[in-house]
Amino acid sequence: MPSHLSADRPAAQPPARGPVDALISQTRRLQGEVDAVRRGTPGDAADPQDRWRRALYDLALHQLDDLGRHLTQLRDDPPAAAGPSDPLCAAPPAPRHDSLLSRVGSAEWDLLTDEVSWSGELYRILGRDPAAAPLTLDELPSLVLDEDRAALTAMVTGCLVDARPIDGEFRVVRPDDGVRTVHMMGEPVLGADGSTASMWAVLRDVSELRRCRREVSETRDSLHHQRHAAARTEHRLAVELQEAVLPAWRGSLRLPHAGPRALDLAAARLPPSAHTRIGGDWYDALELPDGTTLLSVGDLTGHGVGAASGVAMLLGAVRGMAMTGTAPGPLLACLDRLLDSTVQPVLGSAVCLRYRPETRSLLWAQAGHPAPLLFRGGTGRALDAPDGMLLGATSGASYGQAEETLDAGDLLLLHTDGLVPGHAGSTAVHRLLQLAPRFAGARTAQDCVRVVVGEFGEGERDDDACVLVARVAR
Repeated sequence: MPSHLSADRPAAQPPARGPVDALISQTRRLQGEVDAVRRGTPGDAADPQDRWRRALYDLALHQLDDLGRHLTQLRDDPPAAAGPSDPLCAAPPAPRHDSLLSRVGSAEWDLLTDEVSWSGELYRILGRDPAAAPLTLDELPSLVLDEDRAALTAMVTGCLVDARPIDGEFRVVRPDDGVRTVHMMGEPVLGADGSTASMWAVLRDVSELRRCRREVSETRDSLHHQRHAAARTEHRLAVELQEAVLPAWRGSLRLPHAGPRALDLAAARLPPSAHTRIGGDWYDALELPDGTTLLSVGDLTGHGVGAASGVAMLLGAVRGMAMTGTAPGPLLACLDRLLDSTVQPVLGSAVCLRYRPETRSLLWAQAGHPAPLLFRGGTGRALDAPDGMLLGATSGASYGQAEETLDAGDLLLLHTDGLVPGHAGSTAVHRLLQLAPRFAGARTAQDCVRVVVGEFGEGERDDDACVLVARVAR
């Protein structure tokens, strides 16, 4: 039934067949293409993602089917609805049960004459006998579920009293197949004095559409739950792998274990916030057969189990080559070749130091990593870094080495990017160097690590970070 703006306004004429036929053809073609894609997509009922895709395809096909039938109705301009007393409408031809025409009906309630007219389709939608009289607006709520009656009454009252359009849904109980969901759209028809003369409405059975949407929502929720569960599992595995790979010592460690001029060592890993995946930061301290000590800190690109497994591979290589006496520069060159040969492209940064206690000498190299910070006498500075690019950035890279002689009581701080949240590069280094007076008052390396964690480890953190502190024994 056409929408009226006033009682004396003529009904709109049906659109020209040509443009509507073109729209119908486009809709049918698109429907066929969507159905072809749906049939060609493998479906696994046990996979939530496949069920979700299938439900979305079904919903799209339902909507395209409805659109095509709406356009067909618009093109064919069906006759106006008549009451049950009309012999031509007493037994209208029944459309297919699953067609749109069996799910869309129209009605008009004349407030001046109390006449009511329903289309034959509306009788089928509401489960009414076509031979029965159509229901008045006062009688219509009797078909509706108790919990939906107030909403229907409010919509009708707003239309009749305030001339507001109707656009809402309610559920009806049909004697043949239970509860159905009906969508109602309507407008008031105003008389010459501006008061409501009648009300027209188009009612549509949207039960199948709502079922499809519920299925899409349920499968989407199932898919999200599965993804969250997988993410939690991956996070747990990454944490366990990282804890298994990083040094097991807690608190302070003395290396070498025997002899003077040893290093007092302490380290900490600052994990990311709970919603962030584990990164590839690592640290290590190892006593070597010749009495020297190897210190290393680094970071691999990536997150999760992949990054943790990469750290495991890299630390194994570092420890193995260091035990054979490989110096820091050549060691980093070997790590660069190792990362360059991996199947998945990955970049890394690292700093490696070899400390010789007899001379308190330090030989070190770096690969695109922040330089160690040296604290002495209540002040601090960054060591002058030798040349060295990121690991895995280019084939055949070479890495320079630098030497530094330490004094008793000197403190070295090695760290990864992200240790100072919200700061990087020289700004982060400046913030760390400002801790020099507090380090001077600390008794052990563990106390210094506590200072760093207390200063930078309390707030939100986008990525994990590592800090390693080494103090030369007096």
